Order: sequence, then C-alpha cells, then structure tokens
Amino acid sequence: MRTADFLWNPWLLSLFLMTGLVYSIGSGFFQLFSWRLWWRSTAGSLLKKGRRGDGGLSPLQALATALASTMGTGSIAGVAAALTLGGPGAVFWMWVSALLGMMTSCGEKLLAVKYQRPSGPDGKLRGGPMYYIRDGLGFPLLASLFCLACIPATLAGGNLIQSSSIASSLESAFGLPRLPVGLITALLAGLVMVGGLGRIAAVSSALVPAMALLYLGSGGLVLLYNWEKIPSALALIVSCALSPSAAAGGAGWTVSAALRYGVARGVFTNEAGLGTSAIAHGAAQTDHPARQGMWGIFEVFLSTVLVCTVTALAILVSGVWTPAVPGALTGAPLTAAAFRSVLGPFGQAAVALSLLLFAFSSILGWSYYGEQCLFFLSGSKRRQPENFVAIYRLAFLSSTVLGAVWSPQIIWQLVDLCNALMALPNLLALLFLAPQALSLLSLWKNKYTSPKS
Repeated sequence: MRTADFLWNPWLLSLFLMTGLVYSIGSGFFQLFSWRLWWRSTAGSLLKKGRRGDGGLSPLQALATALASTMGTGSIAGVAAALTLGGPGAVFWMWVSALLGMMTSCGEKLLAVKYQRPSGPDGKLRGGPMYYIRDGLGFPLLASLFCLACIPATLAGGNLIQSSSIASSLESAFGLPRLPVGLITALLAGLVMVGGLGRIAAVSSALVPAMALLYLGSGGLVLLYNWEKIPSALALIVSCALSPSAAAGGAGWTVSAALRYGVARGVFTNEAGLGTSAIAHGAAQTDHPARQGMWGIFEVFLSTVLVCTVTALAILVSGVWTPAVPGALTGAPLTAAAFRSVLGPFGQAAVALSLLLFAFSSILGWSYYGEQCLFFLSGSKRRQPENFVAIYRLAFLSSTVLGAVWSPQIIWQLVDLCNALMALPNLLALLFLAPQALSLLSLWKNKYTSPKS
C-alpha cells in the first residue's frame, strides 16, 4: 500500500522520534539517568501484592493487560520481517525508537491516569488517548477520530496479523491446517472476551510471565551457544544502520528502509506513540499518574529492548539468515529456524508455543481496546448498546479466522496503515500536553529523590 509508505516515510517516522525526543529532553533523559527510580518502582515492586478497588485494576494487572497486547507477533515475526525488509540496520533504529519510546510511553500512561474517570453504569475507571485528547486538549472530534482509527486497527494489527502468525507457526512446526487453527483461536478468544476486562486481566497476568520466561529462556540458550558471534552481529547491526549497502555487500538495503522498518516494527512491538496500551493503563488505580508512567517505561524496555533484541541476535548469530535471497525464510519461520539450529525440535516448538501465547494474549488485549473505543463513541453517560458490542465481537472473531488463511505480507501493509492513522492524533496530543506530563513527572521525581525521601 503506497498510502502506508507515504504516511510513514518520512512524516510519521519523524513525528514518532520527535515526540520521544521532546519527552526525553524535557525530562532530562529520565529513562537513562533515573533508571534506578523507574526500575525500583516497577521490577523492584513485583514481589509486592498489587491492590485495586472495585473500580479499577492494580498497576501490575494493567501492565499485564498492556503487555499482553504489546508482546505479540511483532516481537517474534515482526523483528524477522524487519531484518528481511530493512536489513540488520533496522534493529539499530528499533533500539533508537525504543529508547525514545520509553518516554513517549511514560507520557501516555501518565496522561491516561491523569484524565481517567469512572464512567458508565458500572462505574469502572476508564482512560486513554480519547480521554486526554477530549478533556486535556479540548478536542472531542480528534478524540473520536482516534477511536475510529483504533477500531479497525484492533481488527488488523491486533487480530489479523496475530492469527496469521499463530496459524503459520503451527503449520510450520506441527503441520496443522490453518483454518481449524483459526476457528479454535476464535473460540477461545470469544470465551475470554465475554468475561470483560476482569477475565482478560486474569488470563493476561497468567500468560505474560509464562511466555516471557519460555521465550527469553530459549533465546538465551541460543545466544549462549553462539556467544562468540554476538560482537560481530552487533557490529553488523551498527554498520548496516549507517551504510546498509556497503556493510551488506550490495544487498539492496538503504538507510531509509532500515529507518522505516526499524521504527515501524519497533512501534508495533511496544505501541509507544500509538496510544493503545494506554487504554489498559487508564483502568489502573494508583497513587500518582507518574507512577503508572514508570510502568510505561518498563513496558517498552521489556517488549522491545529485551525481547526483540534476543530475537534479532538469535537470528543473526545462528547462521540461518540469508539476506537478499528470493524465497528465503522470513517472519516467524525464520525465528523458529534460528532456535532450531541450537535447540533442535524443542527450539522450533518453543517458538511456536511462545508465538501462540504472545499472539493469543495480544488478541485478548486488543479486543478490550476496541470495545473501549466503541464505548467512548457510543457515549460514556449511557449504557453501551449491546448490539454494537455483539457486532464488534462478531467482526473481531471473524477477523481471527480470516487472519489464519490470509497472506501475512498483505496484512503487514494493512497494519502499518491502521497504525499510522491511529498514531497521528495521539502523537499530536502528546506534544501539546507535554508540559503537563513533564511537570507531573518532575514533581513526582523530586518527591522520591529528595533527601527526606
């Protein structure tokens, strides 16, 4: 789709990076120089039992729900696709976008909690870009446009691509036919969706730690076995980012392609700037908006800096990657081949199971985002029409089945287009609301870094 390429390169690429740069500079590069604070507030508090009232999730439950959507096929198939389309240099720009995206994500989550509100007959907390665009900026039309872009995005990036990756991975690993896999995935997703946010959060809280440990543990073994090749892989990533054609022997990559696919896939894996994961964090009950912002930083660190780096390095050091060769492996099969090269059949099975868990949890998280956007559009002061919900769920589950039998290449282009249309209003809102967000972050930081604290 030429429209997606036109929107991303260079307009959205610049806007994503500029937003992250504004928040990074405005906070004094908080993600780097105050890493102890955000790490202590997130990973350091994991052993503490999260509390929540009847109106919202605990911060950890909100994180699990958000990670359920962010740690999807982008972490496995998306990184491999970026290597194919943009070369190893795409990984470098994925890192750059993640570094800046940490602060973009922090701002999103902070604003989502600042402008959250109990709404609807159930009185549950709701927040996200549509609320801080409407109530913070005072532009209800722009908030509605975000929701109108988000709903089809949940069907494409949040569903079609996830289902496609599940089906292709299980077909490659175990020879399972795609259509039955799509039908079973849709059935299981439907059973969870009818339980609402509470059931989605409960399932996500169980799936996210299990799938992260399985994938990172297996990937760590691949890197450990090929540890002596890691420095050359890192050097290749940096050299291809600066001069792709020279570094790769004329494989045909350009700096533009590396930047475009690195940033686009990075955004798809961590959602920083899209605003979607902020919808989950907007349901969190916490003592200060900035505290939820810390989970936004941790979310990008885990999903992109850690998981995506393991994927990229495992592919590059395993020797299974063949650049610029027609018909060469790409996507999830390429990642599976890298794991299989060291771990044998277990490696391929580990990738297939990880992808199944990653993608299924993403489907659950994105279904919640779609319903919340539908709730916002239908009017938060009256009960959401049940027929709207039923129609959306039917379309969503039908997309699950369709994705299992559709071409992944077509779906990736559709994903980029939907993400672009959704990101535009959110990024503009983040830029205009940056003074508010950075002020709140500064006050919270001073409180916890003052000599008395």
